[in-house]
Amino acid sequence: MVLTNLVPWGRNRSPVGQSFAMDRDPFLSLQREVNRMLDDFSRGFWAGMPVRFGLTGTWPQLEVTETDKEVKVVAELPGLEEKDIQVSLKDGVLTLKGEKKGGSNGALYSERWYGQFQRSVVVGPDIDPDKVSAVFKDGVLTITLAKRPEAQSGTRQIPISHG
Repeated sequence: MVLTNLVPWGRNRSPVGQSFAMDRDPFLSLQREVNRMLDDFSRGFWAGMPVRFGLTGTWPQLEVTETDKEVKVVAELPGLEEKDIQVSLKDGVLTLKGEKKGGSNGALYSERWYGQFQRSVVVGPDIDPDKVSAVFKDGVLTITLAKRPEAQSGTRQIPISHG
C-alpha cells in the first residue's frame, strides 16, 4: 500500500490520485456534513453559560486580567479592522460586537470563518464608565476599564481569630 493514498490532499491542495469527488463519495460527503454540524453545535455551545468573569461565547478568544485599579480585556481579532468592531459597556457588562466580512470566493474547501460575532464579559459594578479606553493594533483589541476609587480601596483584610 502506498502511504500517499491515505493523505486526502496533495501539495497543491488537490485530491491525490483522483478528481475532486467530494459530492460523489458518500463517505466524504458524510464526513463533511458531520464536521459542519459539530462546528455549528460547538460554536453556540458555551453561549449563555457563565464562566469566570462571566465570559460567554467562543470567538473571539479573550484574556481578562484584573488588578486593584483596573480590569483589562484583550481580544484577538485577526483579519478585522477598527471600523468592524463595536465596544459597549452597560450595567457592568462589556460587550464586543462585530462582523468579519469576506467569503470563500468559490473555494472547494475552506476552514475560514466569516460572519457576525458578539462576546460579553461581566465586569461588575466597580467599573467607572467614564474611564474606559480601547486600543486596536495589529489585530489585537485591548480594553482597559478603570475601577472607581471607592472600589479600589474597598478591599479589606479580615483578621482570623483563634477559636
